[in-house]
Amino acid sequence: MKNRLRVLRAERDWSQQDLADRLGVSRQSVNAIETGKYDPSLPLAFRIAGLFGQSIEAIFEDPATE
Repeated sequence: MKNRLRVLRAERDWSQQDLADRLGVSRQSVNAIETGKYDPSLPLAFRIAGLFGQSIEAIFEDPATE
């Protein structure tokens, strides 16, 4: 799933590890989400959205609309 996670993280000057620590996941999980190799669970997607103060839809693209 395409997403804006890398851009949002870079805007805050956070490393993947910084973001992982804030979300309570591994750095490898953050990398997999950013590269589209792993889709986050709904609870994790809500944590990501809350952390960045945006809606899930603003961060993650719906693959059905591509």
